[in-house]
Amino acid sequence: MTSRRAIEPTWADARALAHGCAVPLATEPVDLTTAGGRVAAEDVHSLTPLPSRDASAMDGWAVCGPGPWHVVDALLAGDVASSPLSDGEAMEIATGTALPEGTRGVLRREHGIVDELGALNGVVAERQDVRAAGEESRKGELLIERGTRLTPAHVGLAAAAGHDRLTVFSKVTARFIVFGDELLRSGPAREGKVRDSLGPQVPGWLSRMGVDVIDGTWVPDTMAAHVDALRNCTDVDLVITSGGTAAGPVDHVRAALDETSGELVVDTVAVRPGHPMLLGRWPTHRWLLGLPGNPQAAIAALLTLGGPLIAALNGQPVPTLDTRRITEAVTSRGGATRLVLCTEAAGTCTPTAYIGSGMLRGLTTADGFAVIPPAGSERDHLVPWVPLPR
Repeated sequence: MTSRRAIEPTWADARALAHGCAVPLATEPVDLTTAGGRVAAEDVHSLTPLPSRDASAMDGWAVCGPGPWHVVDALLAGDVASSPLSDGEAMEIATGTALPEGTRGVLRREHGIVDELGALNGVVAERQDVRAAGEESRKGELLIERGTRLTPAHVGLAAAAGHDRLTVFSKVTARFIVFGDELLRSGPAREGKVRDSLGPQVPGWLSRMGVDVIDGTWVPDTMAAHVDALRNCTDVDLVITSGGTAAGPVDHVRAALDETSGELVVDTVAVRPGHPMLLGRWPTHRWLLGLPGNPQAAIAALLTLGGPLIAALNGQPVPTLDTRRITEAVTSRGGATRLVLCTEAAGTCTPTAYIGSGMLRGLTTADGFAVIPPAGSERDHLVPWVPLPR
């Protein structure tokens, strides 16, 4: 059976171990319509200047020289002038339309006056309301870095820059297994049993972290059932379990990992809540993330080990941590790092109510976890901040 580590890693070391044990997944090209939410596997450069030509920033007239002007043509969006403008000439133009050569500036429609002789009058400064070619980006300029999770804005920028497809990392796939004979899947708690709250919520957190959860399974607290469950998860990158990670008589996750030819990377972490979390791997480039059965502890573990692991699979660095100024003094517990659910506002964080490892209400109002060092933190000290996935 896999032996337990003699020394628990610190919270920071556990994050580094989780990130360092994985390599990026394979890559694939996808259409822009399906690229949102995926992680870019290559830098994205502009294939054209943005804009590609000088263009009008307003509806109105492109004018050449001082006024008044004689309107010689009208250009709609997508039109290209057949000839340049000469002094005293103007072309009616729509927003975004390429400007004819010789344009001094654009006279906005609301500022132009056509007199009784048909002449256009107004005042136009040099280059007024002109979108200069390349003002947003030059051809070949880096627009999106590898490792960026693509938002709709990134996809739109890639389209404007001339791309039809983007190369992304394969989406991380997972199966979620719930261990615990004491858990009910429906109705209120009764007869010594409690309602499972992790089965319904963990897939939602994972989805926000960019993971595609194939399904969830509830498994009895027997060694044979644990082994069978793990053996039936060879079609995903990540197996996530809840419960069974402590040292009780029915905590079989470690032994089941060993029985299925896996090995431990992290076995418990010096942190509260979430101490009995674990991370394992199989030779086939699959990973096991074992979450404690207490709900708040499970989410703390998911962000502690799952966040860095998923980042590595997506070719991203260890997630950097911003800081917040904590509004209350917080003590540590047992000489370990403490993760405290907090709300945040204007660079500060304030501990919520209901922050016990077995509680859920704090998660409904919190914005993230403040990371309290083993020595504790005084009021107004800066502490690392782990946001909840959004």
